[in-house]
Amino acid sequence: MPQCVLPWLTSWSIQRALAKRLPDPLRVLYVSTELYPALKTGGLADVNAALPKALLGLGVDIRLLLPAYPALLQAAAGLRPVAQLRSPFGDIEVRLLYGQIDSVPVYLIEAGNLYQRPDNPYVDGEGRDWPDNYLQFALLSWTAASFADGAIDDWRPDIVHGHDWHAGLAPAYLAARAGARPGSVFTVHNLAFQGAFPATIFNKLALPAGFFSMDGLEFYGNVNYMKSGLHFADRITTVSPMYSLEIQTPEQGFGMDGVLRARAGAVCGILNGVDYDLWNPQSDTTIAARYCAQDAAGKGECKHALRAEFGLASSGGPVFCVISRLTAQKGVDLVLDALPALLRRGGQMVLLGSGEPALEAQLRVAAARFRGAVGVRLGYDERLAHRILAGSDVIVVPSRFEPCGLTQLYGLAYGTLPLVHHVGGLADTVRDTTKERLAAGTATGFTFEGATLGGLREAAARAFALWSKPVLWEQVRRTAMSQQFGWAAPARHYRDLYQDLRPVAQ
Repeated sequence: MPQCVLPWLTSWSIQRALAKRLPDPLRVLYVSTELYPALKTGGLADVNAALPKALLGLGVDIRLLLPAYPALLQAAAGLRPVAQLRSPFGDIEVRLLYGQIDSVPVYLIEAGNLYQRPDNPYVDGEGRDWPDNYLQFALLSWTAASFADGAIDDWRPDIVHGHDWHAGLAPAYLAARAGARPGSVFTVHNLAFQGAFPATIFNKLALPAGFFSMDGLEFYGNVNYMKSGLHFADRITTVSPMYSLEIQTPEQGFGMDGVLRARAGAVCGILNGVDYDLWNPQSDTTIAARYCAQDAAGKGECKHALRAEFGLASSGGPVFCVISRLTAQKGVDLVLDALPALLRRGGQMVLLGSGEPALEAQLRVAAARFRGAVGVRLGYDERLAHRILAGSDVIVVPSRFEPCGLTQLYGLAYGTLPLVHHVGGLADTVRDTTKERLAAGTATGFTFEGATLGGLREAAARAFALWSKPVLWEQVRRTAMSQQFGWAAPARHYRDLYQDLRPVAQ
């Protein structure tokens, strides 16, 4: 066991015990759809598991509102019914259950068979959107707004905080209510996914007729849940400062840049964090050996174990990894194109992910062609992701756009240097190995401008050049592992944002 000095406080419960509580705690209803480890399709689940805990540690009375998906029902403890609601959506009866998941207060929405999604909340086994997605997420938002008068569980939130398009109608339902209402915050995790539905569903949403307009939910003739959140929320946040600026441009606005520029004064970027209770090589029980910034001997053992697990040959070169959804957004095609040159230089590659069938097929071909140098595992395995990070030297994240990114933050924590496209949260969190930063001891990885094969190759060449200088490599690794991207700072930003909005809610 390495002797290390922890650069972060790993227990949110300790933070909570030490926190100075507000005299009159803020009450926040946190509205979303997935929660790690019970139900995860992407980084949103990680955020939902960590941010509410950090806010609890700051004395915020925060409660999650989630659909009662089977996996969440199974994960919840102490559930009790607290309300029976008659929804405006036909004959759907809504029952609210209150309990805890991993010590966080949670309301789960039961609505007949509406939330009986066995695996993925958003798509069926063939990858097609569930045909009633418009209804399951309208009901989620309507239920959130139903807390406004305090009649549910004798608890009235000061703030309703919705996440991504699934909760995008919540600010609209709040705006449609008469009298005082909670303040609303809407967080954009990925603007590319917007929840667009035919105009014919609008009459089923129980919203005022005037809300289907340019100054409302209408977007190019469709109902757009993302636009609803952007238009009606009191404040809009994104998951990194850079992304909050990028989405106000035509290049990355996905058609919403005009809406966002019109509301620029209400938009801010708050960087996501890392739950170091889960992602910490000093305490990680899933990896072959533990290590830390001051004593990284265990990382070599992890690398040996990773090569054995994926059938990679013994080599003196660096191991690169990709842990990602396999989509064009994530730049996986660039990795495939760069792979032959990377292998010729003596590198190896391990990849974990699933997504577009064409990319999956190309990765199978690459693994067979470069047996002993390339390892591929299709699907997602959280424990395997830890082993890959611990055993690799470089994590490649060449996303064409990236709202925040979490894998590069995990890479920093594990001394697996990020090689990233300089965009969004990747630009906010990775400092390139320029001569000046190497001299100052502040470099943490490798960045490139423009999502091109040439840019990726050039950054990879600089990674190999640094690898050939072990002393410098170790310097950068130690600097990377000393970075602190925990949830304490983001949680304080959100608490302050809620506090600023509180007068709206009185």
